[in-house]
Amino acid sequence: MTTVAAPSKVFADRIGRIEVSATMAVAAEAAKLRAQGANLVDFGAGEPHFPTPRHIKDAAIAAIDANFTRYTVVPGIPDVRKAIVERHACDFGSDYGIDEAIFTTGGKLALFNTIQVLVDHGDEVILPVPYWVSFKDIIQYAGGKVVFLETKEAENFRITADAIEKAITPRTKAIILNSPSNPAGSIVSAEDLERIVHLAHDRGIFLLLDECYVYLNYAGKPVSGGSFTWAKDHIVVLGSLSKTYSMTGWRAGFALGPKPLVANLSKLQSQSTSNAASMVQKAAIAALAGSQECVAQFRAEFIELRDYMLAKLAQIPGITCTKPEGAFYVYPNISAFLDKGGIRTATELATRLLHEAHVVTVPGEAFGTGQHIRVSYPVTKQNIDEGTRRMAEFLAKLT
Repeated sequence: MTTVAAPSKVFADRIGRIEVSATMAVAAEAAKLRAQGANLVDFGAGEPHFPTPRHIKDAAIAAIDANFTRYTVVPGIPDVRKAIVERHACDFGSDYGIDEAIFTTGGKLALFNTIQVLVDHGDEVILPVPYWVSFKDIIQYAGGKVVFLETKEAENFRITADAIEKAITPRTKAIILNSPSNPAGSIVSAEDLERIVHLAHDRGIFLLLDECYVYLNYAGKPVSGGSFTWAKDHIVVLGSLSKTYSMTGWRAGFALGPKPLVANLSKLQSQSTSNAASMVQKAAIAALAGSQECVAQFRAEFIELRDYMLAKLAQIPGITCTKPEGAFYVYPNISAFLDKGGIRTATELATRLLHEAHVVTVPGEAFGTGQHIRVSYPVTKQNIDEGTRRMAEFLAKLT
């Protein structure tokens, strides 16, 4: 009788290249404590605290009532892609057609699929530090090599064209820019962005622009690399409705890019999620094509909350913090508390803040730095008061 040898391993190598999302891990641990009755102040969640605007919810309800609940074409119905390209053109002067747009189940899927379509084993992808937690893992999952581009806290973690140019090698396939950034809220200036677009386009390198927070730019008028229409063959705009319209749970994202790339994104999506939820597409049309007054209102309140949070953190001895120019996070430096009270790392500090002070934060190691924690401020001022009070009391015991 012939015996068949058992496989030497169970799981594919690629799953070992990634880790569980740090922000999701923090959320899961916080949920366990809440279930046990803990009263937490949550500075961990990366989402607005506003309800989804009424007109967006009504559009989804109307779609369900009209039985618009069946499959659609994979890249999204023409009307949602039309709404995407028209909103982007109106706000940024871009020039995309509906066959250069795809609607996805969240902005993260647009990013994931773009990396899978573009990056082969050994291809280099330039990634500024600090970075959003998923960038590194998604690149590594595709077999790419992450080229970390360090930035300086003293310069507000600014990303410059000069630094990008120095990081480019013959193996560079893509550059990722997230502006405003998660976690530090840093901005790529309009001048540096144009130079980076030139650098990428002239060298045939793809520039992946994560514009999740593009409307939450507090340093001036929002800027998109998609406005440089002469370079669109090497630009991919990765967008999300989650933060702009307070639609995080709706999972509504998109990509804008060259027609051949978008066709391949659609091909990959056809073998994974297929179309995004049909009623979410209708809600997205209402968000993109309807009144943008809610966007301005959200932005104004985020600025007020940012300044309030910064003022409260400034009252805690030992904490220093840059002033974010966008998004809705602050990224305080907690190095003064390392090697005190048995705490050696930012992860240990964040863990003890969670379990002992009942304050949820995300450790800087998740974003590529070891001396920071990320604090998300879309909460009430009362929660900021209480959370920073607890932080101050806990940290004071370490000194």
